[in-house]
Amino acid sequence: MPPASFSASPSIRLYSARLSMFGAKVQIAAIEKGIDLDLVMVPFTQAEGYSPKNPEVVRINPKKQVPVLVHGELEIFDSTQILEYLEDLRPEPALWLTGIANRARVRQLEHRSDEVYFPHVIKLMGLQDRLDDAQAVAALQGARDFYRYLEPLLGTQDYMLGDFSNADIALYMAMLFGERMSAPLTAETPGLLAWRDRMSARASVRQVVLPMAEYLLSDGRPLPAFMAKMLHES
Repeated sequence: MPPASFSASPSIRLYSARLSMFGAKVQIAAIEKGIDLDLVMVPFTQAEGYSPKNPEVVRINPKKQVPVLVHGELEIFDSTQILEYLEDLRPEPALWLTGIANRARVRQLEHRSDEVYFPHVIKLMGLQDRLDDAQAVAALQGARDFYRYLEPLLGTQDYMLGDFSNADIALYMAMLFGERMSAPLTAETPGLLAWRDRMSARASVRQVVLPMAEYLLSDGRPLPAFMAKMLHES
């Protein structure tokens, strides 16, 4: 269970977007830690993308992307850096886990999620009408290979590295987008399917993912079956 709500002074503002995977990571971690966020959803539409650009996001992040976090005079961007800050701000529960080796393993797996797996999903985003294209085929194979790597790593544990961590948060959100972009989990990795069900049942995950599902439906876009089930059960 997440801790009782934690309020810091001054308020902690997070700039994110309705379909920001990286912003969702930060939101889930903050909820788990009981950290209140002043959430600012920047404009986004499928037709125009992030337009108009939020001036604070543009000013703070040279990449002009969310998430961006502002806490008093501190301004930081990049989801991993923000997760590090939240951990220092409120160490419990320890979402990077405890012990130097365990923390290194969580950081490595979170990095694999963002930099090894998710680039395949990004590639697929522009190829949804050409999934037989060689680039799409390669991206799909890369995603499947990643799932095969994770299955024995998870083994019989409830979470990727034993205890719930930022690695689980990052992987869940990245793989949610993989599911949306035609790289689904299958019966080939039953452990991952059961892990996803456990993740989907967490209150922090539901608080972030259900509004995302509602937005997708309002925009006329299909939901993966597991997201539709979450919405139906809410």
